[in-house]
Amino acid sequence: MTLSPPLNLACLADPALTPRLVVKVGSALLVGGDGEARREWLAALVGEIAAARSRGQQVIVVSSGAIALGARRLGLAKGGRGSLADAQAAASVGQIVLAGLWAELLGAHGLIAAQMLLTLEDLEDRRRYLNVTATLGRLLDAGALPVINENDSVATEEIRFGDNDRLAARVAQAGAAQGVLLLSDIDGLYDRDPRLPGATRIPLVRGLSPAIHAMASAGSSSGLGSGGMTSKLQAAEIAGHAGIALGIIDGRPVAPIGQALAAGAGTLFVPKGRKTARKAWLGGRLRLKGSLTVDAGAARALGRGSSLLAAGVTAVEGHFVRGDAVSVCDAAGAVLAHGLSEYDAGECAALLGRHSRDHAEILGYAPRNAMIHRDQMVLL
Repeated sequence: MTLSPPLNLACLADPALTPRLVVKVGSALLVGGDGEARREWLAALVGEIAAARSRGQQVIVVSSGAIALGARRLGLAKGGRGSLADAQAAASVGQIVLAGLWAELLGAHGLIAAQMLLTLEDLEDRRRYLNVTATLGRLLDAGALPVINENDSVATEEIRFGDNDRLAARVAQAGAAQGVLLLSDIDGLYDRDPRLPGATRIPLVRGLSPAIHAMASAGSSSGLGSGGMTSKLQAAEIAGHAGIALGIIDGRPVAPIGQALAAGAGTLFVPKGRKTARKAWLGGRLRLKGSLTVDAGAARALGRGSSLLAAGVTAVEGHFVRGDAVSVCDAAGAVLAHGLSEYDAGECAALLGRHSRDHAEILGYAPRNAMIHRDQMVLL
């Protein structure tokens, strides 16, 4: 995606710049304090989505709300989040309600809703990721509007996204979108807690530095959702790996997209560049099997585009086998890259710090060229 100046959120509404857009809707926006759907608000948002379709944009919706809606019907405390069992049960009931609501309101505009429920492994496993990509592409080509949620009825703490901000960014990667729009309960990223005097909204972010991350608040103020500004910055990073722009706007007003664009509000995160599809998938992975720590010389070599050689590796952590995704970290613990290991963890431990000429003797077989080949690695 090539964004022409001036850079602002209007880029995400322009079908020439963003022919395919992912819109994420959070629980706190879709479900009221009484546990019922905010139909009037959602109907207005669907009208905006229908308008985007009529001006030539393809839209994918990532919608939270199943747990909150199901908890109301089952009479579960804490919005259905009192326990994992409650959340799974509530999601099972609420997802039917949620899908029916989207189908009804989109149908009123002549649009066909298609439901997809995804788990973390659907987007972390390469083969399943490609299946998701194919399904999304076929649905959009057929004129349907995919409505996606995490499959909370089977997800556990160990195998879940945990929030739909990151899910939206991963769906944008899989769906070859050019933009993501997160509807939030705040109108963008602020330089400090927005409740503090003098807090200033940042309209444009180019690259996510440690200083930007320090501005984020981890919690969700509503108590209904599971995300916060930290998850939104993580989503911006995931999107950025694929060259996808990401915007955050205040989703609380009726017809929030039009209001945000008219007011020039929100925050736009601009990607630095677009990586290959495989490297974008690898850079956006949320679950890694282990890590390799490298010395300063190896870190510099990676920055020049080199493969990771065992001589520069100083430590190995985790239990992984060949082909598993691992992180590459410097001595201070900063993550430099994600890559697919050419060896299992035990072999890496045996080889660390050793020159390539010694590998055959150590392993007892002809070694591979590197611990992680540059073609199977993405710098972060």
